Amino acid sequence: MEMNEEAYTLDGTVDRHGQPAIRGRTGTWVSGILLLVNQGLATLAFFGVGVNLVLFLTRVLGQDSAAAANNVSKWTGTVYIFSLLGAFLSDSYWGRYKTCAIFQAVFVVGLVLLSISTTLFLLKPSGCGDEETPCGSHSTFHIVFFYLAIYLVALGNGGYQPNIATFGADQFDEEDPKEGHSKIAFFSYFYLALNLGSLFSNTILGYFEDQGMWALGFWASTASAVGALVLFLIGTPRYRHFEPKGNPLSRFCQVLVASTRKWKVERTQGEENLFEVDNKESAMNGDRKILHTDGFRFLDKAAIITPKNYAKQGKKFYGRNPWRLCTVTQVEEVKCILRLLPIWLCTILFSVVFTQMASLFVEQGAAMKTKISNFNIPAAGMSSFDILSVATFIFLYRLVLDPVVARIKSKLKGLTELQRMGVGLVIAILAMVAAGVVEVLRLKDAKKDCPNCVNASSLSIFWQVPQYMLIGASEVFMYVGQLEFFNGQAPDGLKSFGSALCMTSISLGNYVSSLLVSIVMRISSRDDMPGWIPGNLNKGHLDRFFFMLAALTTADLVVYIICAKWYKYIKFEGRKGADDNSDDGQAEAAAAAEHRV
Repeated sequence: MEMNEEAYTLDGTVDRHGQPAIRGRTGTWVSGILLLVNQGLATLAFFGVGVNLVLFLTRVLGQDSAAAANNVSKWTGTVYIFSLLGAFLSDSYWGRYKTCAIFQAVFVVGLVLLSISTTLFLLKPSGCGDEETPCGSHSTFHIVFFYLAIYLVALGNGGYQPNIATFGADQFDEEDPKEGHSKIAFFSYFYLALNLGSLFSNTILGYFEDQGMWALGFWASTASAVGALVLFLIGTPRYRHFEPKGNPLSRFCQVLVASTRKWKVERTQGEENLFEVDNKESAMNGDRKILHTDGFRFLDKAAIITPKNYAKQGKKFYGRNPWRLCTVTQVEEVKCILRLLPIWLCTILFSVVFTQMASLFVEQGAAMKTKISNFNIPAAGMSSFDILSVATFIFLYRLVLDPVVARIKSKLKGLTELQRMGVGLVIAILAMVAAGVVEVLRLKDAKKDCPNCVNASSLSIFWQVPQYMLIGASEVFMYVGQLEFFNGQAPDGLKSFGSALCMTSISLGNYVSSLLVSIVMRISSRDDMPGWIPGNLNKGHLDRFFFMLAALTTADLVVYIICAKWYKYIKFEGRKGADDNSDDGQAEAAAAAEHRV
């Protein structure tokens, strides 16, 4: 009997038939590597569109720099807003496997339509779309078709991304010490796969697109997305699954309603009169119970047992109304989300910094000296230094920094996730200062009266390397830390939502970036002044915008430190924990409540 128990995973995962997952036949790095390669191919496809989209909008659709940067920010933001939809469907109804498969299919359809619209409609006259040959005007139908395609790409990629990260983590049983360590490592390698996938699109595809071969770049992205979907489906027999837990919104609302109904009930010290299901029922549902915490005490009223909550028959209590009485775990789910929100809000400004790499960094690079001998370096290709930085710092952190810090602290783990995120904010500030300094130097060597020059400044584009490297280093600390933090701190029924929080901060960062650009342009533009970010950057002051972001991120860091010190980590009770919440215990609590009333 014990051998049979050991043959199954301990975290409640099931195989594709809904049976308990057998450890040796499912999951682990066999599934994990498949999903990492899938992520790499899907990322290649996505960034094959996204990395040069700002140049596509200016060269092919004829938009000015500020409008193109805003549209890219809005589109990228929408990608991550759709992550909430994907997370909701995954946690509530479809499960992570089905959600990933459906949204990847939508992603492929969007890329096919984008490739068709570019090939047939937008690249007119033939050969347009490079630096020297702008394309002609387009009909409303062609523009609508293009935007339909790229927003289908946004829907497909957005719904897929938070679930593939969590689905990959599901392949490792955190109740097993060895697999639990692999699960932590998976998030680092997941972010590495994401960046390596974008390396090809940022260099090879970026070069072809910069030369005006947009159709080739988009069709290559489509082929990569098809390959990712096929690879994902091949791994179907091997995957482990967590079954969806139902609509989290209803559970959240039940706590609010139940606590409001009992606002007059006094909350006594101790947990004796707080309701919780027994361990057997919790294990049957595949959930871990969350231990009670102080804070948000008003919500505890939702779990207070009163005579009205139960119909009493002997020592048993039946007929619980979830809108009048909630479990401690249910209440703690709500507390957990409320505690996560301030941390999440503090990550948004980091995403404002991060999104500059896909918009204003590219425009800045395009206005610098991009030629070495006869070779022209695409401005978007400079983000390959960000990717190399990510890869370097992931290995440096895991193999050097984390063990050293752990030894100094005499603990198994080095920096906590919150500490790593704080380090990421500090490095992001340095990145914006570096970008601002480079812009000051670029303006000194700028050709003020040559808005259409191939090289609008004699300053080499390689001066951008430090700001890209710093952004990459900050990502390792912030985004990998975020993935681990939100996945680890989210309740069992909200794991995809935890990953979506990370992506949604990127989304709002893009929207905030777009808003900041609009506000700055409106305030800084005068009759005789084109503003900080005009079409010809030589007549603007992009450096002031970067320094402004550095100042805002510094203020955000102060607020983040306060929130991080206030935060209380979630505490789960193991599935094999002591049976201290039996039916008899609940009966005694209800009887005691009846006696007090």
